[in-house]
Amino acid sequence: MTLLYFIIAISILVVIHEYGHFWVARRAGVQVLRFSVGFGKPLFSVKDRHGTEYSLAPIPLGGYVKMLDSREAPVAEHLRDQEFNSKSPWARIAIASAGPISNFLFAILVYTLLFWGGSKQFIPVASEIAEGSPAAIAGVLPGDELSAIDGESTQSWQDVSWELLSFLGETRTVSLEVIRDGRPVELSLPLNRWLSEEEGPDPLSKLGITPRMPEIPLQISQVMEGSAAEAAGLQTGDTLVAANGEEIATWQDWVSLIRNSAGTSVLVEVDRAGELIEVEAWPQSITLDSGEVIGRIGVMPVAPVAPDDWVREVHPSPVKSFLMGVDKTWSLIVLTLDSLWKMLMGDVSVKNLSGPITIAKVAGDSASGGLIVFVNFLALLSVSLGVLNLLPVPMLDGGHILFYTAELIRGKPLPESVQIAAVKVGMMLLLMLMIVAFYNDISRL
Repeated sequence: MTLLYFIIAISILVVIHEYGHFWVARRAGVQVLRFSVGFGKPLFSVKDRHGTEYSLAPIPLGGYVKMLDSREAPVAEHLRDQEFNSKSPWARIAIASAGPISNFLFAILVYTLLFWGGSKQFIPVASEIAEGSPAAIAGVLPGDELSAIDGESTQSWQDVSWELLSFLGETRTVSLEVIRDGRPVELSLPLNRWLSEEEGPDPLSKLGITPRMPEIPLQISQVMEGSAAEAAGLQTGDTLVAANGEEIATWQDWVSLIRNSAGTSVLVEVDRAGELIEVEAWPQSITLDSGEVIGRIGVMPVAPVAPDDWVREVHPSPVKSFLMGVDKTWSLIVLTLDSLWKMLMGDVSVKNLSGPITIAKVAGDSASGGLIVFVNFLALLSVSLGVLNLLPVPMLDGGHILFYTAELIRGKPLPESVQIAAVKVGMMLLLMLMIVAFYNDISRL
């Protein structure tokens, strides 16, 4: 199923991206020969009245829009005005930009609808503060509500995490406002090469704050496909009772036990519809970057129910939702670019770079979490795809835009030898990027 969700996710985003190129090309008077989702020999194709072939190919790692272009094949004289290369640099820049812009517009639409639908968010109140952590040094106390970071309002734990992620790799002091006993208190949070060595950074854990959350029920809401839990026979609806003869008091106790039981047998007692059942589970061994080996079993708990005063309900108007969607998308664009730059400068570990294997896994996990979680993942991936394609690297949309911009400045195209050399460099850079991403993917398996 993970592969299926990956194909669905990539196909949706490819259609959105390529349709942007297609739509602007048509309006610029360029003849589109083919609109393909996937690479390779088409499995299915159909032509419209304009002569455009729409095809579905078997390799679901992208797609393309093929336009009439004299650089690729001879063009009949009466079709010269419909070929891509005959258009002005501005028209070609618009066509090249349209794909990434479509990705951003899709993200704005998704976030607008999600915000408009309303949500309940946990108020970011600290439950515990780890001794010696950045939060402890800053003076954060249990019971404090984190109301603003570096001047930016934080209404939820998600807001807190996004703000903390924006400081990736930085060494500086950040202002932190907390609400304590109903009054605002200004604190200073020291950061030292913040999260630079972390893989899949968890800013709250690194900060040393345990969020105030309602107690997690011991009932299982989901058993992951192919997991140790599935192999053991655990089922959705089972309530955890004991493990290895010891009572399980909290979900955290269960997590700690499994983490410390990598590759060893765990006798799990569950309540299944009023009947006590015992099964034997063998948690899978997972090796972290630090070399630590932990166990993973693959179950999710039922969502906890929080007291009303622990949550904040948000129901923005359509206009406010749209503005929030634009702001969210822009923040993700800036965060992605900032992270890529810091990765390039060595301020952030390249282990955070992900390839198709990790994307496929996240796609499967998000789909298992429901439609809203999956659509949220699509919006996030759409922004990443848009940013990646705008990088000024030959072979990508950003590289083409760079060539056309140079043509505007010079009044003529760059010499063919320069373009060929740049494309070769671009291919090498992309190949290196793919190798690193695939290596990271494999190392996470």
